[in-house]
Amino acid sequence: MFDIAVIGGGSAGMMAAIHASKTHKVILLEKNDSLGKKLLLTGGGRCNVTNSIPIENFIQNIIGNGKFLYSAFSKFDNQDIIQFFQSRNTPLKEEDNGRMFPVSDSSKTILSTLRQELQKNNVSVRYHARVTDWNVTEHHIESLVLEDNSIVQAKNYILATGGMSFPHTGSNGDGYRLAQKLGHTITDLYPSEVALRSNEPFVQAQTLKGLSLQNIELKVLNTKNKAVVTQNSDIIFTHFGIAGPAALRCSSFVLKQKEREVPLSLDALPNISKAELLHIIQAEPKKALKNILKNYLPQRYADFICMEYADTKSYQLNDKTLQSIIEHIKDFRFKVNGSLPIEKAFVTAGGISLKEIDPKTMKSKIIDNLYFAGEVMDIHAYTGGYNITCAFSSGHLAGEVL
Repeated sequence: MFDIAVIGGGSAGMMAAIHASKTHKVILLEKNDSLGKKLLLTGGGRCNVTNSIPIENFIQNIIGNGKFLYSAFSKFDNQDIIQFFQSRNTPLKEEDNGRMFPVSDSSKTILSTLRQELQKNNVSVRYHARVTDWNVTEHHIESLVLEDNSIVQAKNYILATGGMSFPHTGSNGDGYRLAQKLGHTITDLYPSEVALRSNEPFVQAQTLKGLSLQNIELKVLNTKNKAVVTQNSDIIFTHFGIAGPAALRCSSFVLKQKEREVPLSLDALPNISKAELLHIIQAEPKKALKNILKNYLPQRYADFICMEYADTKSYQLNDKTLQSIIEHIKDFRFKVNGSLPIEKAFVTAGGISLKEIDPKTMKSKIIDNLYFAGEVMDIHAYTGGYNITCAFSSGHLAGEVL
């Protein structure tokens, strides 16, 4: 018998096993033929291992129940993660917006460090070990059942199976089904950090397909046309809608509204006011409008915004037309109709209800020897090193308290 069985060999599961094995006999069960398949994909294959911003700002970027992790972060936060890797001969470097990567620019470096720790701590790793059921007596797990009908017994269990995004890495929702069998509640699951679809005519006609706009401001509006969230970043127009950092960060707010159509507002020049823009246009009266705007906007977008007035000299535009064009630049309204499926998302929103988990220990309030870690819980964050930090931190806490 093992002291602890960890189910899931991703970021959360490996960190849980590493810390639990300091004082306990641990088995790590992974249904794939190798550990950390999703971890290898993060940060474009470079592994954005955490983010260096102050922890109070960090929690603001965990848009799905970030406050639940206060206790976990008090034990093991982003700075501790940096120290964990750097003290194990895995130097990290900081890039834009606090994102931390291995100096090697390879996620394999991070995985190798975690594997070495597992080996050093004598963690038993069993591959092709998909858990399908539990044997339970009075709110206590006696053992778990694998797909090949073999039994694994442990005194305590940590469920760290991830969400439903990137199912080819093993994140296919097994953890939710296993938790439900034990009486746990699963909140609504939906994609987060995912590209958005639109049925607008300019999208269907692929007018702007492939065009990137940088340093824009994108707002998600509610039914009263009030901003629900505002993101300042970049977007890419695609054949199905919009993608890019701003669109991804807005996605969960779009889907949370559960409306068939959700309006967005795009300000292509957030650092220039309407009055300043009017002055810029009127300052060159004999110049075609598109030639004035191409100094501030990509030519394709300038042509799109100007419509039939692209070749019109600015002095020929009446006030109403000018104001309409400026409004389009500063507040271009279009609707989105949902997103790509959860399998295409970077993150799963929703999960095991946090009402049924003790935030100080990650312990189940229903089963007395069950703990949770990572994305299987109802926690999600923006991309940028935040989600993997949640996985490492909650994994550390679940493994440390046992």
